[in-house]
Amino acid sequence: MARTLDPLAKKIFKGVLVGELVGIFGAYFLFKKMNTSQDFRQTMSKKFPFLLEVYYKSIEHSGMYGIREQDQEKWLNSKS
Repeated sequence: MARTLDPLAKKIFKGVLVGELVGIFGAYFLFKKMNTSQDFRQTMSKKFPFLLEVYYKSIEHSGMYGIREQDQEKWLNSKS
């Protein structure tokens, strides 16, 4: 016999599902923005350096090297 979920359990399940989807899409758009905009990465380095570090590590893990160095070089040159 299949038991159905009570209404409260259904609401909780839907809430968790929506929360997960929002988190996934938010992470995707944040990664895409960091991946395409060096200026946005500079903003992230000032406000949320731990997120930028996660971005750099994921990029390096995928085999793309040199982005961190390019960013640091540009930011140092822009200060001068």
